[in-house]
Amino acid sequence: MPTLHWIGKDKVQNHHLDVPFRVLQKQYAHGDPDSGNRIIHGDNLEALKALLPEYEGRVKCIYIDPPYNTGNEGWRYNDNVSDPRFLKWLRSTVPVGKEGEDLSRHDKWLCMMYPRLRLLHKLLADDGAIFISIDDNEQAHLRLVLDEIFGAGNFVGNVIWQHSIQGKNDAKKISLHHNHLFIYQKPSFQIGKTERSEEHNVAYSNPDNDPKGPWRSGDFRSPHLRENLKYDLITPSGKIISPPEKGWRWDKKLMAEKIKAGEVVFSADESRITRKIYLQNQEGRVVESIWFGKDVGTTREANSVLKEIFDDEPPFDTPKPSRLIERILQIATEKDSLILDSFAGSGTTAHAVLNLNRADGGHRKFILIEMEGYAETLTAERVRRVMAGYAGKAGTGGGFDFCTLGEPLFLENGLLNEAVGADEIRKYVWHAETGQPFGQPAPDAHRYFLGQHEGTAWWFCYEAAEAVALNPALFGQILAEKPAGCTAAVVYADYCTVPDATLAARHIRFKKIPRDIPRL
Repeated sequence: MPTLHWIGKDKVQNHHLDVPFRVLQKQYAHGDPDSGNRIIHGDNLEALKALLPEYEGRVKCIYIDPPYNTGNEGWRYNDNVSDPRFLKWLRSTVPVGKEGEDLSRHDKWLCMMYPRLRLLHKLLADDGAIFISIDDNEQAHLRLVLDEIFGAGNFVGNVIWQHSIQGKNDAKKISLHHNHLFIYQKPSFQIGKTERSEEHNVAYSNPDNDPKGPWRSGDFRSPHLRENLKYDLITPSGKIISPPEKGWRWDKKLMAEKIKAGEVVFSADESRITRKIYLQNQEGRVVESIWFGKDVGTTREANSVLKEIFDDEPPFDTPKPSRLIERILQIATEKDSLILDSFAGSGTTAHAVLNLNRADGGHRKFILIEMEGYAETLTAERVRRVMAGYAGKAGTGGGFDFCTLGEPLFLENGLLNEAVGADEIRKYVWHAETGQPFGQPAPDAHRYFLGQHEGTAWWFCYEAAEAVALNPALFGQILAEKPAGCTAAVVYADYCTVPDATLAARHIRFKKIPRDIPRL
């Protein structure tokens, strides 16, 4: 498979492993305290990593609208890679010198995107999909990177979205009216169908007054040559209709059933057949590769909505229309799905989730990440206004937690940062070891017991104020409280005084804090 190489790639391919793990700090809750929605203010690379213990492999749908890298100034609107914070990160990741000085804006953009896409891939569920908006500045590069990270075989499609209907006569070359929407899936993803409109039903009619209603003709030819599909059809009067070049679409038995059911009918002179596809049997419409602005909205529509929400003073350029994201949610989520947007911008993804939940009674949840200072004054504020109602429109209701990035879990010397608290450390250790989200043990469980997974009991014997030893007394407690069905145990502690042979005889493995804690 062709792969893309750029200056700095070797430094960022595994950079997501070096990103410090920070805990999320809830600043406040707005509305429903049990909504499950989150808006996170912070660098999206660190925020994505902070989500792993709770959400790895659980996100059904990811939508991102990353910087298009047009070369225009103004990182506030996510349109280039010249932000001082990003350049500082880049210099710390890609060595300064000739290589660093030679970085083009495309190299910088790819260095920025690659580790974020690696973490997004980890968060995506096995039956999930990622949708990425992009324009022609980076679409060719992005396609190759996505092939590398998600697998070329998991490419679903490149949807062309008509973001603008009105032409631009002052365009230097051609007037662009589209963006790309790349779709990649995890292996078990099943894409849904879009809603049908009257326009889609024009092809259906009922010229023969069929009691099953309007129909259109369909293909009855096999797309592939197979010998069992090449047979003559015998008409009611005994005439013979020869098969098409590659044969019929169905074998003899199934063809006979379709003739009996009236789905396949003979012409009046019995020289040919017609396959009927009934309108009543059509549920939705297969997703098409072009999405027109009249159906899913345009940039102009998105700006108009933002003006309504913020009283004619839109504080954001080039937002996406909520109808575009609603289309994505309709074909990629169920009513209880989790949706993530790590380039949240003006908060359109949350707006779309709330709209769709109100329309179909769903309970979808969103996580938004925004690094810029407007995460509170724009992103979160838009969501608040949509929930409450704006410009005469009824509110959707709901709520969210507003979070920021807190302390790193590990200090620079590799020791645990006690400031994050024992609960956050326990959550991290459990996920790092099992890959599962942490669930609180039963109230009567030992305070050091984490849980059980695949026949192994996990213990984390930790106190912030003092060292904890796996000594004979604690060893006895662990044996006495062995959960049913567990044949082994892993015990974290600061040190161990129980002989290795005794541990081995009881199928207990000792791990030292913090040396043996895996780094995500």
